[in-house]
Amino acid sequence: MNLNKTIEHTLLRPDCTLESVKQLCTEALQNEFYGVCVPPFFVQDAVRYVNEVVKVITVIGFPMGYSTIPAKVEEIKRTLDEGADEVDMVVNIAAIKSRNWNHVRNEIDSTMRAVSMKGKTMKLIIEIGLLTPDEILKVLSIAEENGVHFIKTSTGINSRGATVEDIVFLRKNMSKRTKIKASGGIKTREQAEQFLAAGADRIGTSNGLEIIK
Repeated sequence: MNLNKTIEHTLLRPDCTLESVKQLCTEALQNEFYGVCVPPFFVQDAVRYVNEVVKVITVIGFPMGYSTIPAKVEEIKRTLDEGADEVDMVVNIAAIKSRNWNHVRNEIDSTMRAVSMKGKTMKLIIEIGLLTPDEILKVLSIAEENGVHFIKTSTGINSRGATVEDIVFLRKNMSKRTKIKASGGIKTREQAEQFLAAGADRIGTSNGLEIIK
C-alpha cells in the first residue's frame, strides 16, 4: 500500500492562515497525499491551490457536534457548492449521551441526503473516546442504515485520539462497505501502519510530513 495515498494532510487550528493553508496544499501536492483537510472558511482557496490533483476535505459541526440539524445541512450544502470533495461531520454527542436516538437518526439521514445529492463522500466523526461500547454500536448501526461512507474516530480535540483497539472494534462491528478514518494523535509512520493493518482506510493527521519521512 502507498502510505502517502492514505493520508489526509490536515490543518484545523483556529489560528491557521491563508498562507498556512497554501503551504499545506503545496506539501500535499509534492508528496502525493490523498487530500487536504481544511476549515470550511478555506475550502475555496484549497480547491484553487490543489487544482483537482488531490481531494479537498472539510469539517462540519466541528469540533463539538451539537449544532442544529438545519445548520449542519446548510453548512454541507455551502461547502460542497464551494468545491469540497468530502465532509467530516461531528455527530451530536450530546444527543447520543441523552439517548435521543431519533435526533441522531434524523441528523445522519438529513446530512447524508445533502451529501448524496452532490455525489460526494461523508465521514461521521463519532468521538470514540467519549462513547461507551453500546453507544458506539448504536451509532454504527444508524450510520450503516443511512449509507455513511466512513466512520472517523475523533476530532483530535475533545477527547483522546484513536487507538489500534478502536480500529479493531470498529472493523469487527461494521460491514466492509463502511470505511474507517483513523485520526487524533497519529504522529509516526509506525503508528500509521499499525492503524492501516488493523483495518483503517485513511489516516487523518497534521503530521503527514513526519510520517512519510
